[in-house]
Amino acid sequence: MAHISMTVNGKLRKGDVEPRLLLVHFLREQLLLTGAHVGCDTSQCGACTVFVDGRSAKSCTIFAVQADGSEITTIEGLAKDGQLHPVQEGFWAEHGLQCGYCTPGMIMSAVNLLNDAPQPTEQQIREGISGNFCRCTGYQHIVNAIQHAAAARK
Repeated sequence: MAHISMTVNGKLRKGDVEPRLLLVHFLREQLLLTGAHVGCDTSQCGACTVFVDGRSAKSCTIFAVQADGSEITTIEGLAKDGQLHPVQEGFWAEHGLQCGYCTPGMIMSAVNLLNDAPQPTEQQIREGISGNFCRCTGYQHIVNAIQHAAAARK
């Protein structure tokens, strides 16, 4: 067992983990933060995307021990003071989800994109979310949601 400590959504969290435990499983099973989903077990779908030290990362590709000392933000940590993040608002306003399984990871990737490119083109949006798969939509509503969030942040 390894003892780890990290800041998750602004709170110091500690735990004892097997060295092979993935970050996504630590978040879901020990911290009960179930927004990051396990969708493929191969790092292809992006449903497990979180921020690690301010950058998006697929939490199924990181051992929890590798995140020791890091700052983690999950979908549960995006809303502030009861107000949805502009990307969350965009997904709601533009119907950017259907089943919702990919949505947390998609939103986290979109936030990362808007942090890097506050007014992205449609092509930049499509490239920015290319590491996230949605099996329900044709992506247009997702693109619209991200454009909505970019416009709201002006």
